[in-house]
Amino acid sequence: MAGPVGCRGLRHGHVALTPRPGHSGTVAICLSFVVALILTSVPLPAALAAWRPSWVAMTLMFWCLVLPDRVGIGSAWVLGILLDVQGGALLGQNALGLCIIAYLTLRLHKQIRVFPLLQQSVVICFYLLLLEFFTLWVRGITGVPPQHWTFWAPAASSMLLWPLFFATMNAVRHKYKAF
Repeated sequence: MAGPVGCRGLRHGHVALTPRPGHSGTVAICLSFVVALILTSVPLPAALAAWRPSWVAMTLMFWCLVLPDRVGIGSAWVLGILLDVQGGALLGQNALGLCIIAYLTLRLHKQIRVFPLLQQSVVICFYLLLLEFFTLWVRGITGVPPQHWTFWAPAASSMLLWPLFFATMNAVRHKYKAF
């Protein structure tokens, strides 16, 4: 007799509720995305605002690299829609851009994972430049003029932060047993 999802050990009418394996890992993944969305909306001084790292994209790429079977294109779409709503962008703009980089990360995750962190940083920068180029293209189609050269700055700041970000997220992953 099969019980409800998450229930094991049906004996004599008693149901022993046990958490699913990896449940704390799922919580860690979701909380990391919430923190990334919060960091994206934290106000910064005008001089630093253009250099804000792409927190959501970096978090998405991290989880796609280390847990490609749990975080993927669907997660990217949901995060992108949330990012569109949060930032007031054209609905679907960030969603499609994040789906593209999630696909590329998932497609090449085995190769990227063996790279040293500095080389991973270059790959991450390339993916984020691709994301920024896609955003620039969509803005051009919709008639929004291109911004200053600092439009490309989030890719550079994300590249510089990637080794520290990766180490921190890896520690979180091991602490909450997100395998």
